[in-house]
Amino acid sequence: MPDWLHLERDGVHLACLDYGGSGPPILILPGLAAHAREWAETASWLTDRGRVLVLDARGQGHSERFPDDVSPEAHLADTAFVIEQLGIAPATVIGHSIGGQRAIMLAGGRPGLVRALVVADSGPGDDDDAEVIVKAVRDDLASWPAPFESKEAAVEFFGGPSLKAEAWADGLEERDGGWWPRWDLDLMDRSLREAFVGRDYWREWESIRCPALAIRTLVGEDEHREMGERLPHAQLVPLGHSDHDLHLNRPEEWRRALTEFLDRI
Repeated sequence: MPDWLHLERDGVHLACLDYGGSGPPILILPGLAAHAREWAETASWLTDRGRVLVLDARGQGHSERFPDDVSPEAHLADTAFVIEQLGIAPATVIGHSIGGQRAIMLAGGRPGLVRALVVADSGPGDDDDAEVIVKAVRDDLASWPAPFESKEAAVEFFGGPSLKAEAWADGLEERDGGWWPRWDLDLMDRSLREAFVGRDYWREWESIRCPALAIRTLVGEDEHREMGERLPHAQLVPLGHSDHDLHLNRPEEWRRALTEFLDRI
């Protein structure tokens, strides 16, 4: 069974799920409103290649629910702190979605902490439609009929029995007679807005010197191509049609792309 590790940085509680495994450390940074147990399927085979840990970002999962600071810089400092405190540097860092932006910041700004970088459906570019995207994400999260009556009701809402629906439902907490998300809507909106609107991470991306892999599903083809142009040693893998949660919707292709990369570093 995985074990929860608990740390505190500047009064903010950080929770990291240690799935175990032997070999080089691997740290996963989930996306917005996600949680560490969402990565259980990936960890089930990735632990054959290293010690797998998943960090719940401040504001979600088992970490501090209502931190004052949700800036990208605060998330960067949290990630560096966890790596240093757990003594796992340099680690292979896998970031999904907004977690990918945090991973890019870490690999570009703190190279001694990162052995290799994997960016899953995330990119360093800004977006002209950032405000529209932030609103769409907020509307989607706001549509959750929380509290759910049961985990089974949540699975049905998320599309019926599937790896993705069950993983999302597994992130809910039981309290006050129902099942609730482990995040606050306004705080998720602020986290995404601070990370996404009017910001890019090209400077950090171009500073990366470790092996890097960028796997794309919804990230634009033009941005993905530019990532390769600006960082020629990065490997780019288009995964084909999928929604944003590629590790849950395309698990076999995700596993193949990731393991082939890890075999080469």
